[in-house]
Amino acid sequence: MNLYLLKKTPSKARRDIDHIMVNMGFRNIGFPLPGYNNKFIDFFVTLAGMMKAPFVIKKGDVLVLPYNLRKYYIYLCRLTHLRGGKVVTIIHDLSSFYRKRITPQQEIKRLNHSDYLIAHNPVMKKWLETNGCQVPVGILNIFDYLSNKEPQEHKTATKPYKVLYAGTLSPKKNKFLYDLSAHITNYQLNVYGKGLDETLIHHKDHFSYKGFMSSDDLVASADGDFGLVWDGNSILFCDGPRGQYMKYNNPHKFSLYMRCGLPVIIWKEAAMAHFVNENKVGICISSLTDLDELLAGITTEEYQEMKKNAATIGKQLSEGYYFKKAFKEALSQIGYPIV
Repeated sequence: MNLYLLKKTPSKARRDIDHIMVNMGFRNIGFPLPGYNNKFIDFFVTLAGMMKAPFVIKKGDVLVLPYNLRKYYIYLCRLTHLRGGKVVTIIHDLSSFYRKRITPQQEIKRLNHSDYLIAHNPVMKKWLETNGCQVPVGILNIFDYLSNKEPQEHKTATKPYKVLYAGTLSPKKNKFLYDLSAHITNYQLNVYGKGLDETLIHHKDHFSYKGFMSSDDLVASADGDFGLVWDGNSILFCDGPRGQYMKYNNPHKFSLYMRCGLPVIIWKEAAMAHFVNENKVGICISSLTDLDELLAGITTEEYQEMKKNAATIGKQLSEGYYFKKAFKEALSQIGYPIV
């Protein structure tokens, strides 16, 4: 049995999974992409990889496809089956949820060409099965997060706690940040990223802008006690397409915070809230307006337990633990030996 991955211009999550698979013995089915971003060249390199595929895949092989690849997805599934192989798909994003470019029925019809799906979490798995998925579905639980850096050794946290938020800071995408500053009295909010309009922050006593920092540097020097996972315009709940998508997906930001060794603060209706409660790695809230009171009530001992648990998860993420576990389950379910 040979194991193959398909490399295409990757996000951080894709790039990490590619790296984990290479270390597991996977081979690239296509050709290496250039080290710079050129859509014209990328198109022809990817097309050449598709043309190469029939000469590479053999009976008994396994091809792992990332599902944010869509253009050649059905073709590669059918080709692999004609050659006597199996396809395992790891879902990165569902277009029918977030971008809404296709209907759920169209999306699941496409995914049914795979032999096995790795969904983000139990909520996404249930949604797929409820909406007509006909192939076995497993779960990842959380995206692994690789980094050459290690979290700094924190001293015991003291109140007021520091809440860290990293991401897009534009008021068009995350208006909640601008409204939240008026509701902070018992903690410090430290934000990292690009696009902040500081003229719209009217209450700066507990608000600190740290600028942009690469993910590796953030892992090594994050200035915070908790990481905030929130999306949308409202401080009352996660609204809009991105906010509502949190009910089903695993935000990569969550993994970043775990890799930093930070307990998380997350919307209680997010799919990842179950992971937080089960592993005791943070707190789940209904509204950001509740955060002041909740943080004030967390004791040093309670915080240290959450931090210890977050560090344990972060270590697992650095080793590719969750993808390896999910893929071994996939092989078992499709009748292949465990690697």
